This record gives sequence, C-alpha cells and structure tokens, in this order.
Amino acid sequence: MNRSSVVALLVFAAVLGYFLSFGAEGTRKLQAGFYELIAPFLTTGSGLEKQITSIRKGLKSLEEMERDNTALRVENRALKATNQALRDVEHEVNRLRGALSYRERSVFKLVPAEIVTRDASTWWRTVTINRGKRDGIAGDMAVVTEEGLVGKTTTASESISVVLLISDENCRVAASVEGTREQGIVSGERVAGALTPLLDLNYLSKQANLQPGQKTYTSGVGGVFPPGLLIGSVKEYKVRELDGQARLTPAVDLSKLEDVFVVTGRK
Repeated sequence: MNRSSVVALLVFAAVLGYFLSFGAEGTRKLQAGFYELIAPFLTTGSGLEKQITSIRKGLKSLEEMERDNTALRVENRALKATNQALRDVEHEVNRLRGALSYRERSVFKLVPAEIVTRDASTWWRTVTINRGKRDGIAGDMAVVTEEGLVGKTTTASESISVVLLISDENCRVAASVEGTREQGIVSGERVAGALTPLLDLNYLSKQANLQPGQKTYTSGVGGVFPPGLLIGSVKEYKVRELDGQARLTPAVDLSKLEDVFVVTGRK
C-alpha cells in the first residue's frame, strides 16, 4: 500500500471517530445542519425540474398546434377547390340555360355547336366547330350567340365546319343602324397579337353623324345573314372624303368563344 492510500485511510478513520464521538444527538444535529445547508440546492433543482417539465409540455402543445394548423390549411385548400368547382359548375349551368332559352325564343332554326379548334395564327379570322353536313350545315350560314353575330360558315365537312369570324377583313356583312336610315357594309380589320379588333362600317352618308352606343344590325341584304342580328355598337364616327365611316365594338366577345349556334333557316 502506498503512502497516499495510508494517509487517506487515517484521515477517514479520524473523521469517522470524530463524528462518532458526538453521540446520537450530535449526529442528528449534524444531519439537520447538512440538510439545511443543501436545502436551497434541492429546492432549486426541484423548481428547475418543474420548469423543464413545463417547457416540454409547452413544446408538445406547440407541436400539436402546428399539426392542427397544417390540417386546417389542407382542409381550407380543399374547401376552396370545392367552392371553385361548384362555381364553375354553376357558371356552366347558367351558360347552358341561357343558350337553351335563346334557342327556344329565337325566330330562327338554330343548330348548337362547340368550338373545337382555334389556331393562334388565325385567332381573329376563323374557328372550327363540331357540326357539319350531317347536321344540316352548309357554307354561307350565319353563326351567332345569344349576344349577337359571330360570323358565317365557309367550308363544311361531314362532322366539322370552318367559321369565318366577323373580325376578319374578308367577312363582309350588310348592316343598318338603329334609329336611322343609314346602311353600309361591316368588315373586320387585320390586327397583330392579342389586340382585340374593331369593326369598320363603311359607305355611310357624310350626314350620318352616328353617336357612340348606337347599335348596328344585319340588314338582310345579300341573303347570307338574316336581318335583325346584332353586330355591334358604334364606338366613333368620322367623315371621309367620299363617305362616312363608323368604328364598331363587336357585340360578341370573340376572344372567349365556347358555344355558338348555326342559323339554318327560320322556324
């Protein structure tokens, strides 16, 4: 046994003998003093443990809240998607109801058709519809919506037909202006890009003096377009060297065509 071990053993024996000399009463007093000495540390430790437990509970609550919030966000997105779907269905139902109502009250025989193709390079010139010869469609038939004139059919196959839009410069429509005896020819204009084209009403008299908002209808001259179909409204009027000219805003939004009717005759 080395010297340091011997010294430690002797010190331990001396301390133990010292404590034993106190007797039972002295030992209890010593223990009481020791506990009193370390009591603040025990209390601090207990409070710290409570704080740690409280923090853990708080973290758990935050995690639960985060999970709940995530679930609510997912549910909210689902509800928004459902609401949008319902709005789309409502819009479709209202659109079809309006089209059916127009067909029933129209004085013309109307064949419903859908736009099936539309080329970006000929966006303002032509569209293709899903009706053809087997549906009674032929060339030079007026195409309309509830709002007004869209154009006329050109080429018709068994199941599809090409429609020349009134916004095309080659589509010419004999027209008259409400509240006047003025008549002229409506034609489209060549435009570039997404710019919505206006219509030109030419060959008016210099005294026409048309006002913005006046409506223009098909006159029936020429036989292709029956009379009384709304073409558009006057945007501006000007006098040229030989005649008067009005610029028209089309009655139909030609950029958003979905369903149309082909006029096959009168009821």
